[in-house]
Amino acid sequence: MAAVSSNPNRGKVQTIRSSLPYQILLYCNGWYFAFYWIAEILLFVFKGETLPYPSGVLSAEVILLFFIAGLEFIRIFFGQKGNLTERMISVLLSIFLSIPSLFGIVYLLLWQTYVLRVEVILAAIELAFIGLEFIFGILSVVTFARATPY
Repeated sequence: MAAVSSNPNRGKVQTIRSSLPYQILLYCNGWYFAFYWIAEILLFVFKGETLPYPSGVLSAEVILLFFIAGLEFIRIFFGQKGNLTERMISVLLSIFLSIPSLFGIVYLLLWQTYVLRVEVILAAIELAFIGLEFIFGILSVVTFARATPY
């Protein structure tokens, strides 16, 4: 007599819906943003020592940089976990957190008191990461939404 299996999913094929390009972008952006943040801190030290700043502006821009760092950490964390667990809500949260992160980087690119050429290059690369992650995040949400629940 054959043994009856207690696992109802035995023999069924499960499709992996998480996006490898999205995961790679999030991973690389985590490392790149750490480099970007350190470079910006060092550039703020340089600009604070060599350029005349109005009172309170340098500290406000540094506080903004710390806020963006926390926001990016949370955004990348939810994007990675949502993609790996195939949960739409986490990826959607990561997509929505991309918007304030995008505006913070654009502020550092265009509207801070002094913008150096190296900052333009670093911020443009970060904006490219955020834009690509936004697109791949939407594609992941669509893929997760089309999947049948299990």
